Amino acid sequence: MESSYLKALGEKQTQVSVKLLCGEIFRGWIEYYDTGMVRLTREGEPNLFIFKHEIMYIAEDAGRRAR
Repeated sequence: MESSYLKALGEKQTQVSVKLLCGEIFRGWIEYYDTGMVRLTREGEPNLFIFKHEIMYIAEDAGRRAR
């Protein structure tokens, strides 16, 4: 189910918030994912490769426009 959800988010370039276990929140869209990490693409900021074991949750950003 996880891979289907991440694939759908990436295909639609849905804006998401990624909250890490340390409390930091990053916003962007998921361009790529695999079994251990996701690539978060951000506008005007560097893209991030985030290990899945560091992620508390990924939530769709309500009110933000998809690309």
